[in-house]
Amino acid sequence: MTAPLVLASTSPQRRAILEQLRVPFEVVPPSYQEHDPPDAQATALVRDHAVGKARSVHVEGRVTLGVDTTVQLDGRTYGKPADEQDAQRMLRQLSGRTHTVLSGICLLGPGFELVHHELTDVTFRLLTPLDLKAYLASREWEGRAGAYAIQGLGGRLVARIEGDYLNVVGLPGALLVDLLEHHAPELLALH
Repeated sequence: MTAPLVLASTSPQRRAILEQLRVPFEVVPPSYQEHDPPDAQATALVRDHAVGKARSVHVEGRVTLGVDTTVQLDGRTYGKPADEQDAQRMLRQLSGRTHTVLSGICLLGPGFELVHHELTDVTFRLLTPLDLKAYLASREWEGRAGAYAIQGLGGRLVARIEGDYLNVVGLPGALLVDLLEHHAPELLALH
């Protein structure tokens, strides 16, 4: 029997996506410490973080996945909000505008280290004060890049997306399946 994919993440969203795609996996929390240098370019940063997470738990002979996701608007990066006031600031800035969800992905395995990224454009509705108040009260913004979760109540904030929906949730599913097809097809075999 094939060893499952090692997921270097404790994200419940990433676990749910792998379950949805029926990719067998086990979770190993990464020991990698993220760093956010002020002059870092977002694409390079999410790719570096994905590599760091994957390498921090990788065991020879296994296939390991590291992922990092952020939100970008006008060249500015929106990570996880520090508190409710920070979440409100982020949501106000995203209101009525199109931002980009950017994920870095690293797949490590026997003889390969693949590093890619995925971009998905998300357009928010013009948010009313009531929209903001209700969403902030839900506390769903906690621990979420860009202060929202599209797969939950945050779906109310979104007018449309262009690209991979699963990327906005937290893991670029189509990209992962493509990488597995070419480098670890045994992980896609349905049992």
